[in-house]
Amino acid sequence: MTSIPRRDFLRHLGISAAALPFIGGLGSLYGNQGTAPRKKRLVIMFSPNGTVQEKFWPDAAGKDFQFKSILEPLAPFRDKTLLLKGVYNKIQGDGDRHMRGMSCLLTATELAPGNIQGGSDTPAGWASGISIDQEIKNFLQGKAETQTRFGSLEFGVAVPKRADPWTRMSYAGANKPVAPIDDPSQMLGKLYGKMQDKEGLVSVLDHVSGDLKRISTKLSSEDRALLDEHMNLVREMEGEIARQSQQKDMGHPMPEIDPTIELVNDNTPQISRMQIDLLVNSFANDMARVATLQYMRSVGEARMNWLGVQEGHHTLSHEPDNNADAQAKLEKINLWFAGEFAYLAKRLADTPEPGGQGSMLDNTLLVWTNELGKGNSHTLDDIPMVLLGGGGDFTMGRSLVLDKVPHNRLWMTIAKAMGHDLQSFGNTALSNGGALDLVTV
Repeated sequence: MTSIPRRDFLRHLGISAAALPFIGGLGSLYGNQGTAPRKKRLVIMFSPNGTVQEKFWPDAAGKDFQFKSILEPLAPFRDKTLLLKGVYNKIQGDGDRHMRGMSCLLTATELAPGNIQGGSDTPAGWASGISIDQEIKNFLQGKAETQTRFGSLEFGVAVPKRADPWTRMSYAGANKPVAPIDDPSQMLGKLYGKMQDKEGLVSVLDHVSGDLKRISTKLSSEDRALLDEHMNLVREMEGEIARQSQQKDMGHPMPEIDPTIELVNDNTPQISRMQIDLLVNSFANDMARVATLQYMRSVGEARMNWLGVQEGHHTLSHEPDNNADAQAKLEKINLWFAGEFAYLAKRLADTPEPGGQGSMLDNTLLVWTNELGKGNSHTLDDIPMVLLGGGGDFTMGRSLVLDKVPHNRLWMTIAKAMGHDLQSFGNTALSNGGALDLVTV
């Protein structure tokens, strides 16, 4: 049977284009329930300032590893987790280690010359190449069978409203940083559209509910349940945004006095969950198959009052290892990030794959990483790399210790798992050896 564009198909049914964001991923509507090609997805999550390594890395490698305290939230997903110790960011050149740790994290290439001064190192500019998320996005968008509405989505949580190499990890190309959206109301508008009247926010559902009701009769029971979930999420999100707009700013503005300290709003945990819910919903509707989720920024001084931590995160990360109080607070901070990563995994695991191919987690690879291995030494060695989910088709349920592998090769490995067989990525010399074997080794 000859396929026709989805918008033409909807027009034939008398359905407005405004309904498309709700039904783009519902296979039974287009007659491909259970027959559509597998949709493999990638999410890269970032948290800053290194980790507490002795509370992060398992004592034993292989399949007999035990999670340390920071990674305990991942216990329900132990068999779907792959820990990689020994991944190094070996990019040299201009810029301090926080700058290279952040802007070279996903690009795996040097910073371009510039006048942005960091620490005592030479000044630098933006990254000089594309980031792996955008590279994979471009590859998928170049094929009709993997094209999506957005290709990739860049989510932020408490990312300050400034642009420099410490705040950007995604790059569309050399000197082309991609800003994450850290306001759920803006992301909701991007995904589903929203209209304003004199009273403020008007629900997009008010304008498409009739269309969605008519079209639901043509869906399988599974897709009807998924559509109901989409609609409920949007309705709840709109209500929450309306309540928040009456109380406080949903974003995280830079403070006026000290630009090195972000006084993160106490609603950060709430914003985090809203962003994750929107991310999962966008994947379920096949709006994108690549996403990034960026928490704060490199050198970020977020004060996480909801954890009982009043000190800035970066300041704590510089305290010596024998400062037990600082180490305990850093452990608590990183444990919170692990909890958000686990929440993302659970949301995907609880969402059936549209078209009937297990859960969405079975077809999604999650990567949680950091710009540093350890904050007080500014090391770019042993960068935290946690892989979770089935989207990479790797052998999971393991903790591996690699031999100082450049992170270029890990990104090549993940690109290959997504169908993009890169022969090099970023710095060509650091790509020698090619993709890693995370299936049989």
